[in-house]
Amino acid sequence: MTDESRPVEEEVEEIVEEPAAEPAPDDSYLRLAADFDNYRKRVAREHAELTARANERLVNELLPVLDDLERALEAAAEHEEAKLEEGVQLVHRSLASLLERHGLTEIGTEGAFDPHVHEALLAQPAEGAEEGSVLQVLQKGYKLGDKVLRPARVIVAE
Repeated sequence: MTDESRPVEEEVEEIVEEPAAEPAPDDSYLRLAADFDNYRKRVAREHAELTARANERLVNELLPVLDDLERALEAAAEHEEAKLEEGVQLVHRSLASLLERHGLTEIGTEGAFDPHVHEALLAQPAEGAEEGSVLQVLQKGYKLGDKVLRPARVIVAE
């Protein structure tokens, strides 16, 4: 019987019974893991560089405020109270405007107590004040964009 005359079933059985050749070891998954590890390291390095540049820019903008503080301290050493007060006001204005340019805003404390942006340190009775209203601000609060950096610490009417 020639190969052509063999029944198809026999050929199929022969093919099925032959062990399949082992595929050559494929290192693609190792390359993929190495590429991902390199990507992760590159992203971490870029993130660190970006953070360093952002900090550098902020510190660079704060240097004039530091210079103003030094001048105010020199004036205090010379006992020139008017110049000292003027110097401190100048430093406060320049620092406040710098922080404002970077998105810092003061949290409003007029009206009712808001637990999302206020921290009640004390509740006290107050005549003529509506319950839950802010009576006094003990420490200003600030937001950076929409995020509360520090809640305003207040006294609330009970």
